[in-house]
Amino acid sequence: MITHKKKNEKTTEIYFDETPAPVVIRTHNTALKKRLLIFAKKFPNLCRLTDDDELGYLSFEINKDRFSIRLTAQYTEERKALARAKMIEINKKEEVV
Repeated sequence: MITHKKKNEKTTEIYFDETPAPVVIRTHNTALKKRLLIFAKKFPNLCRLTDDDELGYLSFEINKDRFSIRLTAQYTEERKALARAKMIEINKKEEVV
């Protein structure tokens, strides 16, 4: 969809407060919109589409119990090396089969 907006104007807004009210997410992000639409269709009692501005912005309400933010630390070089070695081992086994 052409919105005539620059990438830095396409935002994701998350409204979360300490009341029992649901979390509100408004986004232009295509991947996030797809994930939220699938979740809303599968679990309509937990998540619902509340607004579509027809310019690429969708707004959702999500039950607070289903919303989380995950922060991950950067992998150490040692962990990267172990993962690389494991994948090489897996790929070698697949070549033999």
